[in-house]
Amino acid sequence: MLDESLGYVAPDYLEQYNDIIEYENILAIRQERQKQLFEAKTKRYYQAVQAVKDIESNKFDFSGSVIKVGEADELSFEQQQRFNQSLKAFCPWKKGPFELFGTFIDAEWRSDWKWERILPHIQSLTDRKVADIGCHNGYFMFRMAHQKPACVVGFEPYAKHFWNFQLVQNIVRQEMLHFELLGVEHIDLYPDFFDTIFCLGILYHHTDPVGLLRKLHKSLKKTGEIIIDCQGIPGDLPVALTPQKRYARARGIWFLPTQLCLENWINRAGFTDVNCFFAEPLSTEEQRRTSWADIDSLSEFLDPQNPSLTVEGYPAPWRYYVIAHKD
Repeated sequence: MLDESLGYVAPDYLEQYNDIIEYENILAIRQERQKQLFEAKTKRYYQAVQAVKDIESNKFDFSGSVIKVGEADELSFEQQQRFNQSLKAFCPWKKGPFELFGTFIDAEWRSDWKWERILPHIQSLTDRKVADIGCHNGYFMFRMAHQKPACVVGFEPYAKHFWNFQLVQNIVRQEMLHFELLGVEHIDLYPDFFDTIFCLGILYHHTDPVGLLRKLHKSLKKTGEIIIDCQGIPGDLPVALTPQKRYARARGIWFLPTQLCLENWINRAGFTDVNCFFAEPLSTEEQRRTSWADIDSLSEFLDPQNPSLTVEGYPAPWRYYVIAHKD
């Protein structure tokens, strides 16, 4: 059972599909990981959500670049002050933008730019079962909800991001959205299940990107569609950079492929119709410091004398967007 203290949780989709997914294994991992939500290190996020659980609205709009929820005049002065305090608990906001009861949250990443690049290339999500791998605070899940999918399962193992998502979900109560404290390594617990998979900004953080792609292939239905966004490096050879320690000051970066290398990974994992529809350097307009993310960002991660290099002397990051299918 889902813990009622989480706030609003959509009707459990697992029971509906328990004959085609690894139901018991997913349920066991879910129940074990829910304990993380109430640990001391995540208490501030849980409390921030609980502090505004009385605030509701039936006004929301997921159709545009900004996730809009509620209007400023719906809240009393006391509610607005309390709500803004809860919003600040989640700083730095990494994904966005949002506008919540009149408060505009300009996140570090212009996630709307990514979605607008992807949208013209994908099939309609209406009535489809969708996975959002590394869903973070749910920005893309809410954008997907606008198309009325059958369900969207967000995979994200970090408790802070769950509560950030829950802050909004408690207000808008979207029954098709399901946040699971699972990692991409658990995707194969859903064999031949998803019609569409979004794997955005994930592969280069893992030690075995081809192995993960094979798991994603396993979980995609026949004729299904996968959209991959991967950070990489420029170059014409099918090679990947493995940083010695950090890349652009970030830990946990293992393989940064060229476009051809990424396409080869995807092909060798079993996908077909591999098409890279976007390949450009990452810009300091897309990832940058804001008042809601007052942290070092891309500008600080690049060599100030030569911004085509990172501060470590590696090629500065590119982004590659690829769409592929499963025959």
